[in-house]
Formats: sequence, C-alpha cells, structure tokens
Amino acid sequence: MLNLQQAEFIRSAVSEKDFPRDGLPQFVFAGKSNVGKSSVLNRLLRRKNFARVGAQPGKTVHINFFLIDKQTYFVDLPGYGFAKVSKAEQNRWGELMQIYFDSGLLSCGVQIVDIRHAPTKDDATMANWFRASGMPWLVIANKLDKIKKSQLQGCLDVIRQTLLLPEEVPVIPFSAEKGDGRETVLDMLIAHMGKDAYKS
Repeated sequence: MLNLQQAEFIRSAVSEKDFPRDGLPQFVFAGKSNVGKSSVLNRLLRRKNFARVGAQPGKTVHINFFLIDKQTYFVDLPGYGFAKVSKAEQNRWGELMQIYFDSGLLSCGVQIVDIRHAPTKDDATMANWFRASGMPWLVIANKLDKIKKSQLQGCLDVIRQTLLLPEEVPVIPFSAEKGDGRETVLDMLIAHMGKDAYKS
C-alpha cells in the first residue's frame, strides 16, 4: 500500500552529492517547461500546489526530490526547451540531468508531452535518455481536455512514431486539469514498485 497523502518535499539537488541514495525507488518526471509537469504531479498526488506551478515556464532549475509515504521518490527534473533561458543555463541543466541518468538511481521514467503537438527535438532527446537508461518508462500525453475525441488516436500515433517508442512503452492520454488518466498512471507506477494498491 502506498499512501499518496504522505508526500513531502525532501530537497533540490544542484549536484550529484545531493541525490538521495537510500535504496528507495525513484520515479523520474521529465517534460518541456510549458507542458504542465508540475500540474501533472499535483494531480497525481491530489495536491494543489505541492509541485510549484509557475506562471512563467522554466522555473524548475534543480532536480527536486519528493518522498512519497517514505517508500519511493518522485523526482522532478528541470523543464527543458524553454527558449528564454540562456544557453549556459540550458547546458547546466542538461549536464545535471545527464549526471542523474548516469547515477543508476532511476527506477522508472515518466516523460510528459503535449498531446496536441508532435514531440520536439528536445522531447526526442529526452526519450533517448530514457531508452539508454535501460529502465522502464512511460509517456504521459497531457492536455487531453484540449482535443476532440476524434483526434485522440491520431495524436497518440504521432507521439509514438516521433519518439520511436518501443511497443512496451505505453502512451497514456492524461488531463492534469480534469484527472483523466490518473488511475492508469498510478497503477503502472505501483506495479513497478511491486506494490498492488495505493490510497488516493
């Protein structure tokens, strides 16, 4: 059993020495700066402002670690692909993320994309990092509430084809606004932990 109500912010990591190394699973959330990553995390945890939602994209400049029920971490990577951030800052973020991926701490990846648009080059780079890690990952196609039902399958096909996703990587339609897809995502994460239930 995983109690999602027992969620606490642990730290913002600016270097490898800040990464928790206590053997607990680490579920890593990654996405473009304006894709609604914080909103997805807030929806999964049923908390309004747990993961900060900034009016200005690109506010997450460190790797943030949240401890869930003292059993697992939700790891919030810096948002990528925000043009107004300096090249030096983008490179610093990229280096920090690469260090994390090389650390061997990743248990399962969660990549968040915008269901309305074809994934970008930055999205493809992120998918390559998850693929290279050799660990399971899933893709959340956020902003489901912004498209028509008739567009759904076509949008999912574009995401899968553009990111060159292996068959075993699911693409889950999701709405941080309305909660669609929440149970599916949580069920998959719990399965990767070897757990069979959670308190919503």
